[in-house]
Order: sequence, then C-alpha cells, then structure tokens
Amino acid sequence: MGRLAQTDGLTDVQREILATVREFVDKEIIPVATELEHRDEYPTRIVEGLKELGLFGLMIPEEYGGLGESLLTYALCVEEIARGWMSVSGIINTHFIVAYMLKQHGTQEQKDHFLPRMATGEVRGAFSMSEPGLGSDVSAITSKGVRDGDAYVLTGQKMWLTNGGSSTLVAVLCRTDEGHPEGTAPHKSMTTFLIEKEPGFGQVKPGLTIPGKIEKMGYKGVDTTELIMDGLRVPADRVLGGVTGRGFYHMMDGVEVGRVNVAARGCGVAQRAFELGVSYAQQRHTFGKPIAQHQAIQFKLAEMGTKVEAAHAMMVNAARKKDSGQRNDLEAGMAKYLASEYCKEVVEDAFRIHGGYGFSKEYEIERLYREAPMLLIGEGTAEIQKMIIGRRLLEEYRIQG
Repeated sequence: MGRLAQTDGLTDVQREILATVREFVDKEIIPVATELEHRDEYPTRIVEGLKELGLFGLMIPEEYGGLGESLLTYALCVEEIARGWMSVSGIINTHFIVAYMLKQHGTQEQKDHFLPRMATGEVRGAFSMSEPGLGSDVSAITSKGVRDGDAYVLTGQKMWLTNGGSSTLVAVLCRTDEGHPEGTAPHKSMTTFLIEKEPGFGQVKPGLTIPGKIEKMGYKGVDTTELIMDGLRVPADRVLGGVTGRGFYHMMDGVEVGRVNVAARGCGVAQRAFELGVSYAQQRHTFGKPIAQHQAIQFKLAEMGTKVEAAHAMMVNAARKKDSGQRNDLEAGMAKYLASEYCKEVVEDAFRIHGGYGFSKEYEIERLYREAPMLLIGEGTAEIQKMIIGRRLLEEYRIQG
C-alpha cells in the first residue's frame, strides 16, 4: 500500500475488511482482469469469491444476515475492487443500490423476503430508470404500470441495465397514473416495482425479455442490457414500500448513494493508473536514464498523485456525510464529478507515460483507457452533476430579501 489515498479514523474492523479486500484484488482480480476483459467474459469465479467474503451483504443490516457496515466502508471496498477491475465493482453496485432501497423504503415483508438472500448473493439485484430516448431526463419516462385486480401490468422498454442478464431481482421505475389527477408533476406519478426473474437472456418470464448484452467500448465482463416489458404482471405487493407515486424519490435516494460509488470507482481506477505510470516511469530508459528522472515526467506524476489524493478525500467526505444522516446530494455530486474527471486525466497521463506501449493490448493501461469514459456518464453525466451542484449552491447561498 502506497502513501496516497489513505483514510484516517477507520475502526479496526474497517481496516481488517479493507485489507482482506485488497489482498483478494491483488491475488484474484488483477492477474486475470485484462484477459477476461478482452474476452468480455463474466467473472464467475471472482463473483463467487466476493460472495464468500460477504461483500454482497456489506451494508445489509446484521438482522438480515449482512455485515451492517457503513457507506464509507462500502465505498472504500469499491475503490479497492475498481483498482483491480472496474467491471467487478459494477456487479456489486447495482445489487447494493437495490438492497439499500429495500432497506430504506421497503415494507417489512419485502425486507424479510429479499434482504437475507441478497446478503448471501443468492438473489442478485439490478435497477432500471433509463429508457432508449430519454438519457438523463428521468421525468420523461414512458414505461407504464396499470392496476389490474391484485397486480399491475407493466409495458415499456428500459435501457442500460447493469447486471440485466445475471440479476434475479430488478427494481424498475414506471409511470403510474392511479390516484394522481391530471396535471400532477411527472415525478409524483412514478412507482418502483420489484420484478423477480430468472437469470439469462431472451424471454426470462411471461411478458419480460432481456434481449442480450449491449456491446461496449469498455466496462466489459459485466452484462449491460435492455429490458422489454410487454404485459408483464407484477403482484401489487411488489410495489416498493407498498405505495405508488414514490418511485422517483426511491430512485434518487439510491442514485445519491450510487454517485458515491461511482466516485469510489473513479478513485480506484485513477490509483491503478498512477501505480502503473509511476512503475513504468522507473523502468523505462531514454537518453541514458529512467524517464522518471526527466522533469516532464515528474510533473505528470505530481499532477496525477495530487488528483488521486483530492478525489479520494472528496469521496470519503461524501460517504461520511450520508452515514451521519445528513443530506449529501451536493457532496456526492461534487465527488462524482471530480473523481470521474480526474480519473480520465490520470489515466490519460499514465497512457502518455507508457508511450507506444500504452496502445498495446499487452499493457493494462490500454484497458483502463477504455474503462474511464464510462464514469463520465454513469449515474448521471458530468453536465447533470454540474446542474445539481449549481442548483444546490444557489439554495445554500441564496441572497436574503
């Protein structure tokens, strides 16, 4: 472990968890990540190892069989995992967001039914807001849920589901007009439905199709899919929280936590890029000396190290704010924005340090170079983050009178 990205004030338990995860990453993920990524192969053995470590239940309360840890512990674990291979952190993140939404907003029956099996990884979660035509404009969703007796009938097409194929539980945001008069604000007529399904592709249950994996530039291994609902019947007791019209708030609460996660991923990828860059700079010689002794390279390393440190500090602050029970949308937005932008810059500098070899698939930096851009758009684009940050700052600094 290097000097950068250390976290003060951790308990012995937190340090032990992080040491265990780091050892797993170094032994089980980094040696195989690039090969699996180039094959776009789902990391089954790695996922089984994470189940054994209890990471699928890291933040699930102990009463449901989880470890009951804080968002900070979770974010620091994600940072370590993303340092090894960002796709693996994505497999955990969507699962965790659904578990978090259940813990915070689910009925007692829903918590009892899902959380113990989510803690072991037996039930694996995915969540779905986006649709093909709306991007970041969540209020424009068109997927609908219509009441029919003791069930709802769901119709619509969703996009960009991480774990869409491998998951067995999907939290899906749909529009429900039931009980909402004409003219109701769009975000007040949305509902989160808990859809249980079989893993796999094609028609996974009557009325529900997962067409197949979306081919991506990077972020491979993890399955990213569409989800098509055509007359899908969902029991009324699978409305999250048992009440319609609260779905937008459920999802935004989940995304707020997810943005801390994306910041943590950016921190982890940036750390790995720095490690690769600083190591290569000491091994590669030009003009009779290691390139690390050239001032141009030292300047790059100085900038990279500073960005790694700053991003980590902001991510930790955002996680601690949420753990303390305070609103953290401003801090989470800032952390996500800064960490993803800095990650891209640190990865590019490491790529430049590698010279021509950075372009070779034999070198790990090539994979990081394709992974970093996902963080600029995941859980809301950089532009969306800046809109959120700007609005919140104006709230906080409103001129009186």
